[in-house]
Amino acid sequence: MRKIHSYVAATAVAFVSLLGGGGMSYAQDAGASSDAQAAPSFSGARARAQAPAVSGVEPPRVVEFVEAEYPAEAKTQRIEGRVVLRLSVDTEGRVTAAEVAEYAGHGFDEAARAAALRWRFSPARRDGTPVAVRISYPYEFRLPAEQSAPEAAPAPVAAPAPVAAPAPEAAPAPGGAPAPEKGVAEVTVRGKSEADRLRQSAQAVHVIEVEQAKRQTADLGEVLARSQGIGVQRGGGLGSQMRFSLNGLTDDQVRFFLDGVPLDLAGYPFGLANVPVNLIQRVDVYRGVVPIRFGADALGGAVNLVSDRETRGTHGSASYQVGSFGTHRLTLGVRHLDEPSGLFARAAGFYDYAKNDYAVDVESAAPDGRLTPVRVDRFHDGYRAAGGHLEVGFVDRPWAKSLRLKVFVTDYTKDLQNNVFMKGVPYGAGDYGTLAAGATLRYENTFATEVGRISIDALGGYTYGRTFLHDVDGCVYDWFGQCTHPNGVGAGQIQPGRPRDQTLYDHAAFGRVNVGWRPRGGHELRISLSPTYTTRTGDEKLPLSPNIPEPITAKQHMFALVSGIEYQVDRFDGRLENIAFVKNYLQVQRAQELLASGVFVPSDRETNRFGAGDALRFRFTSGLYAKASYEWATRLPRADEVFGNGALIKNNLALRPEVSHNINLGLTVDARETPAGALRGDVNGFVREVSDLISMQGDFQGYMYQNVNAARSVGVEAAAGWTSPGDYFVIDGNVTYQSFRNTSREGLFGAYDNDRIPNRPYLFANGSARLQLRKVRRPDDELALIWNTRFVQGFFFNWESAGDPNDKPKIPAQLLHAVALTYGIHSDPLSVSFTGEVQNLTNEKAYDFYGAQRPGRAFFFKMTADL
Repeated sequence: MRKIHSYVAATAVAFVSLLGGGGMSYAQDAGASSDAQAAPSFSGARARAQAPAVSGVEPPRVVEFVEAEYPAEAKTQRIEGRVVLRLSVDTEGRVTAAEVAEYAGHGFDEAARAAALRWRFSPARRDGTPVAVRISYPYEFRLPAEQSAPEAAPAPVAAPAPVAAPAPEAAPAPGGAPAPEKGVAEVTVRGKSEADRLRQSAQAVHVIEVEQAKRQTADLGEVLARSQGIGVQRGGGLGSQMRFSLNGLTDDQVRFFLDGVPLDLAGYPFGLANVPVNLIQRVDVYRGVVPIRFGADALGGAVNLVSDRETRGTHGSASYQVGSFGTHRLTLGVRHLDEPSGLFARAAGFYDYAKNDYAVDVESAAPDGRLTPVRVDRFHDGYRAAGGHLEVGFVDRPWAKSLRLKVFVTDYTKDLQNNVFMKGVPYGAGDYGTLAAGATLRYENTFATEVGRISIDALGGYTYGRTFLHDVDGCVYDWFGQCTHPNGVGAGQIQPGRPRDQTLYDHAAFGRVNVGWRPRGGHELRISLSPTYTTRTGDEKLPLSPNIPEPITAKQHMFALVSGIEYQVDRFDGRLENIAFVKNYLQVQRAQELLASGVFVPSDRETNRFGAGDALRFRFTSGLYAKASYEWATRLPRADEVFGNGALIKNNLALRPEVSHNINLGLTVDARETPAGALRGDVNGFVREVSDLISMQGDFQGYMYQNVNAARSVGVEAAAGWTSPGDYFVIDGNVTYQSFRNTSREGLFGAYDNDRIPNRPYLFANGSARLQLRKVRRPDDELALIWNTRFVQGFFFNWESAGDPNDKPKIPAQLLHAVALTYGIHSDPLSVSFTGEVQNLTNEKAYDFYGAQRPGRAFFFKMTADL
């Protein structure tokens, strides 16, 4: 019915326009926020400003106006101008962005934009609720007849008008110039969020919004694992090692970013899964085809964590979670903007602690030496992490859209409890961890020129990392945590008789420059340059021999430069979007390799590769579109893969770059307004044809990255969801099948031709349902009951053709459930929520990374507050 009413209203407005020739139009905007997702679209419908608001949308009105400064040179030369601005007005009436839609040059554009950013409006309202809008606003610079007092004259405004437009009583502009036609303004109701804009672009991206997850207790790894195409394997509880899989490709084949900065250089050295959810706004997952703006040499895709980018006003948030296995998680955040000066500051921090003392099933030696199955609580598996960042700078200035300096520090420590297979003798001592600190400086701005709009996004940074491994205990421990006897060969748990007290020192300097040029509507050219320089050395306090240096003390240097050119074109009123690009990958490695004689020799290498790709999106209707994308991609080995990490990952200086042909083909349905509620669904097929695949191989003492000559991943992923009318019930589900196989017929893994790549799930599915009720006890409260489930088909964690299939290690099939109950009160200015959650509800035995057992049933409670 709402759509029928909208069409009737649009027809009526168009009829009034024909009779009276007004100047107001409503239309959805593809790059706006989600505050008015259900807003109607009236492309081209025009009416007088005094006409009633269309379909319940009451446009904004100016309440605070600041006059623009007349450019001195234009004033001297007696030049006048007219600038059309496109203003983004949020739900509080603040101008959050000002873009020049029609340029005047001579300094008028910058002056009008600077003034507009200081205006205030009464917010637009839809059915009485404030919504974000975009306003097309003409600003005229007129000189008076006399030269004695030239001034800038805006298109007159007045509070009582229903739009940001001249009041009916508007006087002529200074200098006798006639005022613009009364009531002429264009109001664009913002109908799509940034997440929607990405989803509907040509980019091969899947957007995960975490607003609901912030109120629940699952960590970021669990949140991502609930999405199609994504597998997250964990070596234990909170803080444990993680393997992230995207369409079959894993580990560093997928690059991770925080606001476009590599994650390990942005203050999160402990991996994606352990990043606090409450410090993230959304997650953008790029499937196999990565835009040049990331400056990434990713093979399997990229994951960009997007933090809170809002700058307006003063805001604070906090969350605290407590639960089973000694888990405590705390996040805090605050931001403030001084609007007159544009000075902005933001600070955030977190603290995580977990004992991870959950029950596991192991084999323990009986007094007679026989191995007996027992259930014990894990011991010496604790995790501690803390960190924070401070960001200061200026926003929305004429000389910069944003200029920010960010400093950060993070420290984490993880106890060592068992080997990668969780077999044999446990570790009762030893730990490892990292301290990371650094800073980034970022500048963003857009310039209006006579040849079009030029945008720039540039950043530079430095990160220092110190990673340690401490393993000096010489006891033999049993699974009950008791030291039974000395190991007889000396100290060391990982490798008895080989104690380690070592530290790695990393220094990384990085930069990125993205420049865009939009000469005219529908065309844009972008260029990207991303250099990174990394050095590493180390120290071993317990060397095997005083006369022979340790491999960790070698000096390693690595320089990488990823550059790209990208061209985007939009056609047929935005129905067709195409992005074509080329990339260049340059890597220079200067390393030292320790020979058996105890002498370091140079191990240098240079690599220069090209890549190219294309992404296409065609929209059949507003809620139905198809995508196709391809990239010939190269991934350069990372420092950790080549040099190891000084702990569980060994070095491999002969590691070669990976190359892949990545193909995606998908179809998406997004019908948000139907009589039966909101319907959504998508299906995506993918192919990854990889040569020199880099795969992490494990043994009882650690891991090493090695090249597999060739591999192929072919699969399909699908998702569907429904939201009932009134948003009372929401159900979502997805399924992924991927056949990721070794296609090498020669070399190290030639004997396993056509075998599945080991230790990777090939079939998994997720489901969720949410029942939510509003106005339960208060007009502003909400109660939600959420159920999540995940199924993973069983898989081998060794080559499937090696040994007897009936008698070889295998991860069994798993079906896990979680249930959460959330109560929230959303009032102004404070919103709070309380959540109780049970994870692994049925207490199933959960196995994951190399067969390490995951936690059983767990209870958690979480509270969040936003001010």
